[in-house]
Amino acid sequence: MTSNYKKTRVLCYSGFVVQAIVNNFLPILFIIFQTSYGLKYEQLGRIILVNFGVQIFADLATPLIARSIGYRYTAAFSQFAAAVGLGSLAFFPHWLSNTYAAILLSVMIYAFGSGMMEVILSPIVELLPTRNKGANMAFLHSFYCWGQAFTVLVTTTLVWWFGYDAWQNIPLIWAILPLINAVLFLRAAIIEPQEEKQKNSVKSMFFQREFICFAIFMLCAGSSEIAMAQWASVFVQRGLGVEKFIGDLLGPCAFAIFMGTGRIIYGTLSGKYSVKKVLIFNNILCLMCYAAVGLFQQPILSLLACALCGFSVSLSWPGTYSLATVTFPNGGTAMFGFFAFCGDCGCAVGPWILGVLADRIGMKNGFLACTVFPLIMILAAVFLLKEKK
Repeated sequence: MTSNYKKTRVLCYSGFVVQAIVNNFLPILFIIFQTSYGLKYEQLGRIILVNFGVQIFADLATPLIARSIGYRYTAAFSQFAAAVGLGSLAFFPHWLSNTYAAILLSVMIYAFGSGMMEVILSPIVELLPTRNKGANMAFLHSFYCWGQAFTVLVTTTLVWWFGYDAWQNIPLIWAILPLINAVLFLRAAIIEPQEEKQKNSVKSMFFQREFICFAIFMLCAGSSEIAMAQWASVFVQRGLGVEKFIGDLLGPCAFAIFMGTGRIIYGTLSGKYSVKKVLIFNNILCLMCYAAVGLFQQPILSLLACALCGFSVSLSWPGTYSLATVTFPNGGTAMFGFFAFCGDCGCAVGPWILGVLADRIGMKNGFLACTVFPLIMILAAVFLLKEKK
């Protein structure tokens, strides 16, 4: 049985890789969309907004779906929706006269699956009979980072291989993994939760100061992480003049590697350091990275700041989940769903705001303005640190 649970954990790791694929492969194609379809920065930012906007809806719907059909079928459906959405990107642009609308429609399909993954995979791992829950959560979320780095590397290579005109082949290839995962989840060893009646409701927790701080953490964590991750590829090419393949490796790929490294380090050292203090340190570093990208004129320093920003945001998402699980042990799926909702709100709004600012005041100034996200998180973490243990 223990071996079966290990397989389940590995399958959840693979599920986070799928989430990394659907959230990060399309921004690698933004240069193609600008060149081939004449899209503006705001329109590209709107793709990100729609992606995470649909995920927000999925965050709210998933607890109800999971309560109705169980964790197993919810997890399997999330992977299947991602496969359908990715596959449709290969066909909808040919079938519909409006290519931009076709892209948005496909994004909405796989975004719903991605939002379900964010809510359902974490509690599946949380319920497995393991000892160090905090470390397991950090390792789980680290696979999103490795998946992001893998996505950037493979997508950039496929763009070089297929060329700009055949970009539709890329999402068709990516659709294979979630389709396999959907089948495997139907046979996985999954522990279904107890009746939700025994859990705390979000309403009962909402007016507690710690809960409000965690919600702010997730909102700013999503904005800080995704704004840099989604725009790094365009920035290093348009803003710094770096060739695409090299720029993707030194920008979004390095960002993902640094973020994954940070989560592995936290998972290894879990319990030795205060998560609240580490959150303060990480977000001070995040603020410095955003400021450096906006202020430095030397491309190499801006690239280094982009990469180091991945390390600075590494703990924000899983660290908040771990703190919330300890503080509200009976939060249940509803709590995970609400925090995923807050995180995806940040993921939707942060990158879109950066896109709007890039059109109006330039991308460097846009990054400088986005220092407000880690600044708010620092203030919330300092406030939470003063709360009694």
